[in-house]
Amino acid sequence: MKLLRYGRPGKEKPGLLDRDGAIRDLSGKVDDITPTVLSPAGLAKLARLNPARLPKVSGRPRLGPCLASVGKIVGIGLNYRDHALESGARPPKEPIIFMKATTSIIGPNDPIVLPKGSKKTDWEVELGVVIGTRARYVTQKAALDHVAGYCVFNDISERSYQLEGTGQWVKGKSADSFGPIGPYLVTADEVPNPQALEIWLDLNGERAQDSSTKLMLFGVKKLISFASRFMTLEPGDVIATGTPAGVGMGRRPQRFLKAGDKLRLGVEGLGEQRQKVVSFRP
Repeated sequence: MKLLRYGRPGKEKPGLLDRDGAIRDLSGKVDDITPTVLSPAGLAKLARLNPARLPKVSGRPRLGPCLASVGKIVGIGLNYRDHALESGARPPKEPIIFMKATTSIIGPNDPIVLPKGSKKTDWEVELGVVIGTRARYVTQKAALDHVAGYCVFNDISERSYQLEGTGQWVKGKSADSFGPIGPYLVTADEVPNPQALEIWLDLNGERAQDSSTKLMLFGVKKLISFASRFMTLEPGDVIATGTPAGVGMGRRPQRFLKAGDKLRLGVEGLGEQRQKVVSFRP
């Protein structure tokens, strides 16, 4: 299934995408796409529905974040060798974990707002992993049993906040609008191998990132198992699994986002996002 949320910000309704690409309204079946809905029982209940019998949504409504009530965003840094090298870092020997504020979350096509004083805002297309059942000290063998689904994630980052002065990744990655999620939460049964997905991003119509999740240093199984050693992963948590090479920081000369820039990005089978960059306005 491809689950989604549509409507005005803060007023989104739950929906799903049918085989013909039409949005079907789920509000008569569930209140929203919440962590409870992502449980095995919740997803099984939705899977039994006949989409053709659900109300068809007319027009082209705004798509909101594909998941409501995200508990935490667990970011993974430098998880592609080529991105680590372009960043001037050594490929890590174990996953690098950081947190990203949930207030950064926006819909997949909402504008990216440059924060006040921004100088080095950057793009990072990533595979997002959505947890469906609690994971604590899980093995790699059992890790995927805890996944509800996958989504496209753009880990927008302000590099000067992240790396200069006192640094701190969380403050460089947590500004409002720095976490576009969606367009869909694609359930795990439709993604048999999360390590075989093409991943890409275009900046103003030119390909900037072009890679595959098979090139991750640490795959999804490892990331879930590793993170669950240090924190309990709850239903509705999202793991942003890292970005491949091609970010603005890695270019020579460096290139960062400015007002008017347009991004288009996607992960194979999970849909795509489109964002316009705008300046901060009080």
